[in-house]
Amino acid sequence: VQLQASGGGSVQPGGSLTLSCVASGFALENYSVAWFRQAPGKKRDWISCSRQNDEKDYRNYVRGRFAVSRDNAERTVYLRMSGLKPEDTAVYFCATSTLELCVVEEEMYNLWGQGTLVTVSS
Repeated sequence: VQLQASGGGSVQPGGSLTLSCVASGFALENYSVAWFRQAPGKKRDWISCSRQNDEKDYRNYVRGRFAVSRDNAERTVYLRMSGLKPEDTAVYFCATSTLELCVVEEEMYNLWGQGTLVTVSS
């Protein structure tokens, strides 16, 4: 049972990246899946989530630039990021929760991916 996050990399400001979070060993449709990020020297923050019913939630500072989606058949949740800014530079993590709704508290998420680094720089 694990999550595998991937898709990070280096991009110039204004660019785009798509992160993937692949679940192994369990059915993704039974979980809400959130994306968190941790910038250098800062705490890890919740930024987006796909609920079990596929409704989406976003932190205000990424709303309109980031889009979360899921493909339960592929056991994958995506985070499409556009209009990237230097302040989006962080390690991005995906995590699952058995709650039907999305919550921001880390302790409510029971399984975490290993993180993937996104660097936005000119």
